[in-house]
Amino acid sequence: MSNPLPTPESPDPEIGCSPMPSISQAANDLRAAAGEKARELVQSAETKASALKERAVESAQHFRDSATVKASALKTATTEKAQHLKEVASDQWEDTRVKARELHVTAEDYIRQNPTQCVVSALALGFLIGLIVRR
Repeated sequence: MSNPLPTPESPDPEIGCSPMPSISQAANDLRAAAGEKARELVQSAETKASALKERAVESAQHFRDSATVKASALKTATTEKAQHLKEVASDQWEDTRVKARELHVTAEDYIRQNPTQCVVSALALGFLIGLIVRR
């Protein structure tokens, strides 16, 4: 039986070409091709990583700028609201002081016009408070 695969020493009579390259030469060629492909993959990965890094930096800068603008707007709105609340509180405090003065004047006038009734009312109120405190 004849060997269907040609050996490196004998040419293939059907093909009519020189002997096949050696296995070690084929392995070296394959190793060189794999090394070249690996370098291409590394270069491609580095390029993609660089582009991704640039996009990440741009996104971070955009986020930082957006956050700065929003923080500034929030600060302005908060300052305006605080100023408004301060004005409203000042107005209400002034109104309360005016009403307290009016009440004080009204009370003094009532006491001057009805001294006996006020003294009796004060004694009765004191007596009730005393009873409540004893219990």
